[in-house]
Amino acid sequence: MSAEQLTCLIIFVIAYIAIIAFHKYKFIIAWIGIGFILIFGILSPLELMQYINWNILGIFWGSLVVAELFIHSRIPAYLAEMIIDRSKNLVWAIIWLSAFSGVISAFVENVATVLIVAPIAFEVSRKLKVSPVPFILGICLSSNLQGTATLVGDPPSMILASYTRMTFNDFFFFNGRPSLFFAVEFAAIVSLIVLYFIFRKEKKPIQPIKPEKIVSKFPGFLLFGLILALAIASFFGGFMDYLGGLVCMIFGAIGVAWSFFSRKIKTFHVLKDMDWETLFFLAAIFGIVGSLTETETTTFLAHAVGKLTSGNLIVTYLILVSFSVFVSAFVDNVPYFTALVGIIPMLASSYGYPVYLLLFGTIIGTTVGGNITPIGASANIVGVGLLKKQGYAVNFYDFVKVGLPFSLLAVAAGALFVWIFWS
Repeated sequence: MSAEQLTCLIIFVIAYIAIIAFHKYKFIIAWIGIGFILIFGILSPLELMQYINWNILGIFWGSLVVAELFIHSRIPAYLAEMIIDRSKNLVWAIIWLSAFSGVISAFVENVATVLIVAPIAFEVSRKLKVSPVPFILGICLSSNLQGTATLVGDPPSMILASYTRMTFNDFFFFNGRPSLFFAVEFAAIVSLIVLYFIFRKEKKPIQPIKPEKIVSKFPGFLLFGLILALAIASFFGGFMDYLGGLVCMIFGAIGVAWSFFSRKIKTFHVLKDMDWETLFFLAAIFGIVGSLTETETTTFLAHAVGKLTSGNLIVTYLILVSFSVFVSAFVDNVPYFTALVGIIPMLASSYGYPVYLLLFGTIIGTTVGGNITPIGASANIVGVGLLKKQGYAVNFYDFVKVGLPFSLLAVAAGALFVWIFWS
């Protein structure tokens, strides 16, 4: 390893450890890392700008605006309450609300999904005089799981698309095979069975709750239009160069203009509630991992992984999936997966491995692994925080009792699906 590669790797590792230790300041830490990369001359400012994927940032910004409008429209809350009213008892209310959270999370950021659905869970538990903990845990876990199902559901999905040039439609069918969406849905079905088994004793009858009033249906049509536009745009060249980001930014701009002129949803609240921190964090991570690519540090690491697994495909696959689950249970998955997505193609090329097998298995392990602990994902932190405000303390062990079996069986199901279709 050269001095430049060693410097680059040290900057990445120190930044990663600092992000773990001071998660609230992750985007600031990431940009400090960028500062050191520029100071040491590893990347020039122009090269840094080239490594930042502006198309993905456009997709992220536009889809966030539309998602925030969808939240403020109260359509998801209305639908969730309809689902609750049609559940025959408490355990089925938990299952259906968790499933609904997962569906929403495929198109809306995970934390936002929790904030949408959690108030309904608290209302139901208050009326039935039961603990809201099973509801909130199911909502958090399902939201984290399903974010990987589509290109716009979670930052790791966008990162995967940026490196592999997968389009929106490729997350459904890719190279003639069922893709990530179906692997995640298979895992989701297994995870809901796990939730039913864990909460099977909760059989109290459900009482109807007061339906939410929808502010406006326009954000719902806007979200549907965005999904349709992305599906159509996937058929055109340049989707991962500029078209995907352009489509999302146009829909985001339409949403902002509509909220400003209609005044049904306050534009200020939409823009304020957006996840700006993750947007800037993503930009910095693209730059930091770009420095690993520029110095060929990723090539060095790919060969190191290959030697560790002795060129055995199934051992490599199991190590990547298992290690990803373990790491993501405790630390932020964005820099971890961004680094791996640069290493895996080189590893696959060197040893003749199916590259999408390793990538798909790794992203499932990375995103679902965060469900094991209350600190493994932002949605978990938010969910536990909401419970604490309501007077329900969920300690580390209480969360792991549900999160561990949920995560392990969901990852096993998803990884098995990927192995069957992509090995």
